Amino acid sequence: MGRIHILPDAVANKIAAGEVVERPASVVKELVENALDAGATSIRIEVEAGGRRLIRVIDDGSGMMRDDALLAFERHATSKLRDVKDLLAITTLGFRGEALPSIAAVSRLTLETRAEEEPVGTLVEIAGGKLLRCEEAALARGTTVTVRDLFFNVPARRKFLRSDQTELAHIAALASHYSLAYPSKAFLLTHEQRVLLDVAPVSTLRERVFQVFGSQVLDELVELSRREVELPALEDAGGEQVRRYCLYGFISRPHFRRSHRDSIYLFVNRRVVRDKLLTQALLAAYRNVIPAGQFPFALLFLDCDPEEVDVNVHPAKIEVRFRRPSFVFDFVRDALRTALANERPGTSIRVDRVEVPQDISPQPAVELPFSEFSQQLQADVWTGAGSPGSDWAVQDQARLVVDTLQDTEARNELPVLTLQVSPAPVGRLDFGDSGVPVQGIARTAAVPPRVPLPVPASHGPLPVAEVEERPSLTRLAELRPLGQIRDSFIVAAGPDGLWIIDQHVAHERVLFERILRQMQAGGVEKQQLLLPLVIELTPAQLAEYERIVAELAASGFDTERFGLRAIAVQSAPAGVAAGDLEKLLYEILEVSQKELRSVSTEMLRQAMAASIACHAAIKVNTPLEFAQMEWLIQELARTEFPMSCPHGRPVLLRYSLREILKGFHRI
Repeated sequence: MGRIHILPDAVANKIAAGEVVERPASVVKELVENALDAGATSIRIEVEAGGRRLIRVIDDGSGMMRDDALLAFERHATSKLRDVKDLLAITTLGFRGEALPSIAAVSRLTLETRAEEEPVGTLVEIAGGKLLRCEEAALARGTTVTVRDLFFNVPARRKFLRSDQTELAHIAALASHYSLAYPSKAFLLTHEQRVLLDVAPVSTLRERVFQVFGSQVLDELVELSRREVELPALEDAGGEQVRRYCLYGFISRPHFRRSHRDSIYLFVNRRVVRDKLLTQALLAAYRNVIPAGQFPFALLFLDCDPEEVDVNVHPAKIEVRFRRPSFVFDFVRDALRTALANERPGTSIRVDRVEVPQDISPQPAVELPFSEFSQQLQADVWTGAGSPGSDWAVQDQARLVVDTLQDTEARNELPVLTLQVSPAPVGRLDFGDSGVPVQGIARTAAVPPRVPLPVPASHGPLPVAEVEERPSLTRLAELRPLGQIRDSFIVAAGPDGLWIIDQHVAHERVLFERILRQMQAGGVEKQQLLLPLVIELTPAQLAEYERIVAELAASGFDTERFGLRAIAVQSAPAGVAAGDLEKLLYEILEVSQKELRSVSTEMLRQAMAASIACHAAIKVNTPLEFAQMEWLIQELARTEFPMSCPHGRPVLLRYSLREILKGFHRI
């Protein structure tokens, strides 16, 4: 007897279910996608025990007729495809015909559905892939799928599920994703009758972002205007000879960042995806703008003709493959980079108020020690981590904050200057003592308009009618230097408040962009050394030197081999002190060896330019004349990204006019 045999249907179905149904969130994903494909305008998701005990998805879509309801549980039964050509132009979220049979094979499933053209609906009940009953039922139009006891017949898979809180977090993140992708539809997510997400239909993506994340997050985002491009179709393409790409969404300001990738939302033709190409393009746009190892918040939508993207590369349909990957990378990176350069977002210093008890009189102002001042300026208040090993980790959901400006005459308040990079930390979903979320996502339907600041009658007129809250560096050239703090930070006055500039990183940004321009033009300024500097290298460093010797020459280093394991440096980039040359070269070789071996020449040049600029820039504790401060501010204003140094540290902090007025109780 031969060794090869056909697997029984029950085994084959469970194997297929293992590819499609990884965890409760996978079930929610498949059912929500089916609802969206059915044209639903309202989707309700009910969950119990993190999805282990119950998952119910209710929609008001087109529903199914009786025969279709039964046929839908056959493997590869689908209404989306007719022949192989349809795979090249998929416009629906689902198309494989694997969701319902895979889910039914590992759960107790009940389907209730009715199409508009049928007088009564159909109820189908299946347990472990076996049909238990099929009967008529009085139902409204639409579909309800109830999944109970997930993996009840596959105990090994059930053991690998995480805690109820973790599984619920995956479901909450998934519901948030699809609510963002479809702002014109209503979404409701409940866990054991507690509301976690409840968003009404809105007309714009901005309003939906406000609903899901709140005003604090929205205020820290840069909106991408729609950027469209048309390309000629590839030679093997049929139909139209023009292919279209469109990019839009939101990205965060440089200071609003995370230590992990969980706040990167990517959509291709409104399909939730995890795509390395788009992620790398996003990170490339933020290179030399935020620190290494930090990640921006991003909500990116890339729409293109379906022939330009293959969505049939993963059983769960969460990965895609583009026909023009190089173009997509450049298109996304350049669009994001341009948006950041045009917006030129700045960073604010936040001023908090604390209420003074009635029996304690206000204390005199106390000078904040410079050591604390410096530490606080460098503090990064945007912290937190997602679930370890989580693909659908729960995202930080900002609670809606209503900023009500009140007259302080009737209150005994003490203004306190808190030197802290805004925004304030945003709260997570509160899981409470019971282990389930007790605080839902903000459910306001529209973004409130920005209102003028109130003017208390007793204070007289304010110098401004309305103060812009969001810091921007578009008027950087108008700043007037006032002096220095400890010969390290320039204090400057501007039309929108008081600015503090880190002179070292500001000069670093100026030099970095200048060096990059000189590299591209092929003529970096050099300084000739009186005597060649001989540097000993390890075998690994010597090998790396041989690999990047041409880029070193383009960066202003004239070097040559000297003996067995040494090099002689005859000239170096202008501005670098002779005592820093050896350290600088070792740093360039180390960065090249550890981080940039497999990347492009452009990234290598950026890393080298950043190292050179850091060593050549003005140091802290360096007194500057007013003319020098003015020159630095004007040069910084001419840079493309004045908001941060090449290593991602902030260059400027603003103490806004509004906060100054609040501090003096003028508003």
